[in-house]
Amino acid sequence: MNNSQEQNRGFIPHSRPTLGLEEIQALSEVISSGYVAEGDVVRKFEQSFADYFGIQHAVATNSGTSALHLALLALDVGSGDEVIIPSYVCCALLNAVNYTGATPVLADVHPDTFNLDATDVKNRINARTRAVIVPHLFGMAADLDPLLELDVPLIEDCAQAVGAGYNQRPVGTYGAAAIYSFYATKVITTGEGGMVVSSSKHITDQIRDMKSYDQKEDYRIRFNYKMTDIQAALGLSQLGRLDNIIRRRRTIAEKYTRSFKKLDLGLPPEDAGHIYFRYVIGLNRSSAPWIQHLASKGIGCDRPIFLPLHQQLQRQGCPESEKAWNNSLSIPIYPSLTDDEITRIIDAVLDTAFQMK
Repeated sequence: MNNSQEQNRGFIPHSRPTLGLEEIQALSEVISSGYVAEGDVVRKFEQSFADYFGIQHAVATNSGTSALHLALLALDVGSGDEVIIPSYVCCALLNAVNYTGATPVLADVHPDTFNLDATDVKNRINARTRAVIVPHLFGMAADLDPLLELDVPLIEDCAQAVGAGYNQRPVGTYGAAAIYSFYATKVITTGEGGMVVSSSKHITDQIRDMKSYDQKEDYRIRFNYKMTDIQAALGLSQLGRLDNIIRRRRTIAEKYTRSFKKLDLGLPPEDAGHIYFRYVIGLNRSSAPWIQHLASKGIGCDRPIFLPLHQQLQRQGCPESEKAWNNSLSIPIYPSLTDDEITRIIDAVLDTAFQMK
């Protein structure tokens, strides 16, 4: 089959939300109620989310970045403090730290998992370190045990890992706080939206106070970071489907791994807690030609991180992040992929591996 024939079969995008009649019905009910701002549906989503993961307290926000900003403020992070974050991550973390006036300190990642390297983090801790933000990247839990031993508050970034596990417990239940993102192409979506969770009522009480500025008896800087009932209705519907969403992702990942095992490629770790938000393949060369060749065959692929933060800030010192960015390829893996589309993706990757020899 030539490239034009491949394209005529329909382009398979890199990411796509998992939406259906359940979400349409949920939205219809909220709109019919006439109450679309933050209200009872948001409170129900918060409680349902906390119950699902066995977390004591949850506060919904209008984005994952807002959730992270408020979590940092609730830990009293501010000017003069330092917050350690990975370089190999989206710039939302950098923004959230800068919002507080603190100084972001970039750490490198482990070459096998792309998650924070605890040894590099340890080397960057000093008296000004106020927190470490730990993303569970691409759906696989970071190695939390050595990070927890550092005696610095951890904020778990579960934006790509809703439902992932670590040591038979859900991610998001280990740090001082954890944040989630429900952007359109995340594991579950509310269109835009986020959540902060914590076992500390003191932390979540502060966050709940700061996310809304109106009708307060005292004045301090607060924000308009509320979620709407429309968003929460989507979230409740998506949460009800989360088990099936994760099951489908893992099934697709198993098919990919079986098909690619004989290739000279770095495949995602086969970890029991992995939910495969991204299926990231490590190449021994730049991923750019692969992305271009796969696009010509109607398969949307990408680097899983647009640019590492050390590149954006024109800094040095994160060689594993640099290598991960240059050599990594993310292929489509989402529940609405059909079996025919999965076969097309597998065939295209096999063909590209042959062409790139």
